[in-house]
Amino acid sequence: MGIDTTPYKIAERFIGLKEVKGPVDNPQVLAMLQLDNTWAEHDEVAWCSAFVNYVAWILRLPRSKQLSARSWLAIGGMIPPLDAKQGFDVVVLKRGEGDQPGPEVLQAPGHVGFFGGYEGRHVWLLGGNQSNQVSLAPFLYENILGVRRLS
Repeated sequence: MGIDTTPYKIAERFIGLKEVKGPVDNPQVLAMLQLDNTWAEHDEVAWCSAFVNYVAWILRLPRSKQLSARSWLAIGGMIPPLDAKQGFDVVVLKRGEGDQPGPEVLQAPGHVGFFGGYEGRHVWLLGGNQSNQVSLAPFLYENILGVRRLS
């Protein structure tokens, strides 16, 4: 795998890919959702993990094969958050209001994407289902549950 063939570089190619509102679905998003989970019939479901799985599948890297964002906490090697690097690192965040369980609970709300960098109190993630599309977006650092390296 060349230096430019990282999950992050592949994921960048999908920036702008959007789900479609209403009765029509984006076939690319649906393909990502159905790669391992045949129950998904529409693109208007949580697909952040499907996107990360799809990119990892393209590169034949370890993947969770699940639509749960927190399922990524069991994949790859654990990296201290401050050691995260753009390329092969996946960041898993807690999501939702109020107290959320820690990283030991895999069946709880979360979000997952490829590490894009830090800026102030934020971690930037390149991920799917961020405002219903693939984008680079900031999230609060304090919501990080774990960073995993896929290589």
